[in-house]
Amino acid sequence: MTAELVRGQNHPLPGNRLEIRVSAGTPVVAAVTLGDEAGRVVADGEWLAHPGAPQLAGVEVPRQAAADHRLAVDLGAMPAAVHRVHVLLALPGAAARPGAPADFGGAPAPRLAVTTPDGAAVAGFTITGLGAETALLAVELYRRQSAWKVRAVGQGYGGGLPALFLDQGVPDPSAAAAAVHTAVGNEQARSITPPPAPSTTTGGHPGRTTMGGTTAGPATGAGTSGSGGVRYDRGPAGASAAGSGDGGSGARPSAGGPVDYRHPRRRAAPAAPPPPAAPPRPGPPPADAPHIPVAGDAAGRSMEERLYNQVWGMFEDLSRTVAAYRSAADFAESRFEQELDGLLADPRTRNGPAAEAAREAAQAKQAALVDQARAVLDRDLAQLAAESEAVEPALPREFAGWENPVWHAYRVPDRLPLAVRLGSLSLPEAPELRIPLLSRLPLERGLWLDSAENRGAAVGAAVAIAARLLACHPVGSFAVHALDPAGSGATALAPLHAGGALVLPPPAAGAAGVSDLLTRLTERVDLIQMARRGGAADDLPPGFDTAEQLLIVNEFPYGFDDRSVNQLRYLADEGPSAGVHLLVVADREDAAAYGPVLDPLWRSLLRLTPLPSDHLADPWVGHAWTYEPPLVPPGSRVLADVLRQLAAARPAYGT
Repeated sequence: MTAELVRGQNHPLPGNRLEIRVSAGTPVVAAVTLGDEAGRVVADGEWLAHPGAPQLAGVEVPRQAAADHRLAVDLGAMPAAVHRVHVLLALPGAAARPGAPADFGGAPAPRLAVTTPDGAAVAGFTITGLGAETALLAVELYRRQSAWKVRAVGQGYGGGLPALFLDQGVPDPSAAAAAVHTAVGNEQARSITPPPAPSTTTGGHPGRTTMGGTTAGPATGAGTSGSGGVRYDRGPAGASAAGSGDGGSGARPSAGGPVDYRHPRRRAAPAAPPPPAAPPRPGPPPADAPHIPVAGDAAGRSMEERLYNQVWGMFEDLSRTVAAYRSAADFAESRFEQELDGLLADPRTRNGPAAEAAREAAQAKQAALVDQARAVLDRDLAQLAAESEAVEPALPREFAGWENPVWHAYRVPDRLPLAVRLGSLSLPEAPELRIPLLSRLPLERGLWLDSAENRGAAVGAAVAIAARLLACHPVGSFAVHALDPAGSGATALAPLHAGGALVLPPPAAGAAGVSDLLTRLTERVDLIQMARRGGAADDLPPGFDTAEQLLIVNEFPYGFDDRSVNQLRYLADEGPSAGVHLLVVADREDAAAYGPVLDPLWRSLLRLTPLPSDHLADPWVGHAWTYEPPLVPPGSRVLADVLRQLAAARPAYGT
């Protein structure tokens, strides 16, 4: 089973001979440096493999910039002084890639897979969170007590290859970087303008000609390589558009074939005679062939936005493919019933062997239609499952579930998030395929956690959501308050207000505490709205807290008088535009006893449940989606660790 790595994680390697496969979604340069125990390039011997010098002892890299690469590594051939093998990725120079992204922040997330020579996957790593970087130290293979391991690094350099080489102790990093880019430009020009064909041809690939024992590929763009450059476009579920190219030399290994460690232009024996029959011309894959999923394969100005759009694209695809299956199954059932009605309406076909045969034939038609629809659904579900496996490990913290390893490397963020994960969604036809439920920030509407089935679980889910919102915001940009009139949620809320470090102020109890907190928040909303209406939105009183506010309301409507209820309704309607959001924990039946005055409050909030429930519907076909809350795995300390870091970074209340 493939190990999916995150930054800093390592994994043992099964042997010395390996392939490193790169999928970048845009042309990149692949290179390798050999380092000592400290990670500095080795002082003796050659230390850099790049397109202009693609071979070192035990290493071979591609000769061109391409969207997909295969690097061959033989760790058993490494010199004794080499303890680290660094795999580098860089964007080629602007002249070699017109119209391409200017940095990795504008490109799909690069993915590296370490495999055995026969293609068996060992480990994978998707590099996310990139911005202005133009060069990356992607992964490193390092020697530890005579055994080799792979470590996911993902270190980006805004200064490009010169900055990366400087970090590795290269004596003249600018010259080394210039040599790499010059080699890439030379190979690019060579591939775009092939040499003229000789007067005679041999029976080989119809697009190639033999010249002096070597072969030259057809003219290609910068996005092709010997392993085939592939373009991915989102379309209906299960559909894709792909194109491939062949920009390597004929001596390069073919996709999926064995690795040849010899230099392509150093042959001890003459070239083998051509095969008697020309191989078929490679063409595009079949229309129904699934595309290889790539994280970040969607429109957007940043990787975060592309992943957000890709997740919602998966949600739409799943919704529509299940709708198509259900429609086909309903049609088959309706057709079967119509045929049965016709048989029963004719006295000659109601009974007897002929009637039984007709019914069996009608049932067979129904089963065939359903099976055909199910086969299409299974194909689309398999494609979506593969996309989910590629996307889920690449999600940033605010999009990832608490079980994702990215939370174990938590650091308090320094920028506002785009969206936050409120749970997961699934459909009965594919219960194992869970699509993240992402909500843009700031929240456009409050949340209602239904406590009818389990009050304790409802408060716990509210704490998990509040902690996630806190953890995804920079220090001082988000604050949490709590109303707990009877004190029934004290245990569940305790992690949030321990020491007064996170909740401002500690949970309000009793009628007086409820009234005081609600009054202060409604006055805050009034003040912000008046400032906006007067054209002085930025001219608020000195010391005014501009952070977004979240109010957790537990056991509503117990302990709330008419004035408090009206204040809550006001906050539900007007609060989001002023940065005040509600998270109400309540039982709908209990609230209904207070009459229709609470109906507007109920309708204005997004209803969530602490246990899986099929109460949410999509806007296209109205599927009843099963919602699962973003709960912390049992026994996990991740929430406590996150809150501890937040408490250390935030000033305590009253200081």
